[in-house]
Amino acid sequence: MSQQAESRSYMLNMGPAHPAMHGVIRLMLKLSGERVLEADAEIGYLHRAFEKHAEADPWNNVIPWTDRLNYVSPLINNAGYVMAVEKLAKIQVPERAEYLRAATSEVSRITDHLTCVGANAMELGSFTAFLYLLQAREELYRCIDKLCGARVTTSYTRVGGVKGDMPADWPDMVRAAFAKVRSTVKDADGLLTKNRIFIDRTRGTGVLSKETALAYGITGPMLRSTGVPYDVRRAEPYGVYDRLEFEVPVGETGDNYDRYLVRLAEIEQSMRIVEQCFAKLPGGPIQAPDDAMPGSKMADLGKRGMTAEMLKTTVAVDPVMEGGQRSCHPGVMAPTPDSTLPPKEEAYGSIEGLMRHFEIIMWGRGITPPAGEAYQAVEGGNGELGFHVVSDGKDRAWRVRVRPPCFFNMAALHELLKGALLADVVATFGSINMIAGELDR
Repeated sequence: MSQQAESRSYMLNMGPAHPAMHGVIRLMLKLSGERVLEADAEIGYLHRAFEKHAEADPWNNVIPWTDRLNYVSPLINNAGYVMAVEKLAKIQVPERAEYLRAATSEVSRITDHLTCVGANAMELGSFTAFLYLLQAREELYRCIDKLCGARVTTSYTRVGGVKGDMPADWPDMVRAAFAKVRSTVKDADGLLTKNRIFIDRTRGTGVLSKETALAYGITGPMLRSTGVPYDVRRAEPYGVYDRLEFEVPVGETGDNYDRYLVRLAEIEQSMRIVEQCFAKLPGGPIQAPDDAMPGSKMADLGKRGMTAEMLKTTVAVDPVMEGGQRSCHPGVMAPTPDSTLPPKEEAYGSIEGLMRHFEIIMWGRGITPPAGEAYQAVEGGNGELGFHVVSDGKDRAWRVRVRPPCFFNMAALHELLKGALLADVVATFGSINMIAGELDR
């Protein structure tokens, strides 16, 4: 008489010390052989108290903290936060600044998608595609560095506008980078899209149904991969997105392969948006004139108290401050002296300008929106990124709450992994594009 084989399951900790878990996520898997019976995620490894920091600092001083949410597309975080504050304070942003915000957000979205597709391909064994895509991302990082003075920690937006206008050659620099991106995406498409191994690892794995996605509040490429064409830029247009033409790519089955295809298609749509922003950008000076006073001369005159000459001319400032001069200021900053920073000539060339600058950024001073609350959502790299800010009429927020798209995507991870093989965990987790700084704020 044969004895029936005993069926046993066991628990496996996958991460946080695992290359595919990025060092900050722990998956607790219940396995039968290599089949996942149950899965649970522990996300509490990177809590940096963003919301509590945002309630402790003056409104404008929170902007650098937003860089650290989704640090792969920080320019979108910057814009989303300041738009919520502007809605609360009823500040109207200049049209030129709105176009610059849209253009920089889309450049940032491209870097996000390049990183996601490249890293996921690498974790599935395609190291060549990873190197190609990150090389293209590097071209865009150079553009961001040229504009913001930093590659990742951008802090580009300000309440009322942006840090400074773009350099004269920036559009040409971005277009040249886009040529590289398009070429690289074509190469990656050739390496991956019809690759038998890549298809076997992604098609039919990590399947997310439309009903499950909507029940969990999932947005972004994950939702669109199920066939739902929800995009905040279309559903609730903000900035100048209602004046721009672009398509919303969607999938059919909601699996890992569809999420890859959606992100690849969105890269082209983002480049299309940026090119439209450059074409529609309202006119205005975008650099200091040839007869601008050198910054070194301005400093010497200031030390001797000879500031009258400074106030009559444009100053050629340090490259990091470029675009913030008086000649550029009206196009990129709202005319609200009690809420927006002054031109650099005034801040560095007169005591009144210096006092105004300090009063806006110092604790106990700064912007004081009326008591109330506002919510602003933007389309982040992973979906709807929302900022809910509450004011009690003081120089800092009474309450700040972030709606991070990653959190909702990760909440459904156990549904995607149930019944999958252990090897599918890597493909599925990579396609979610979890960003720890946004997930565990």
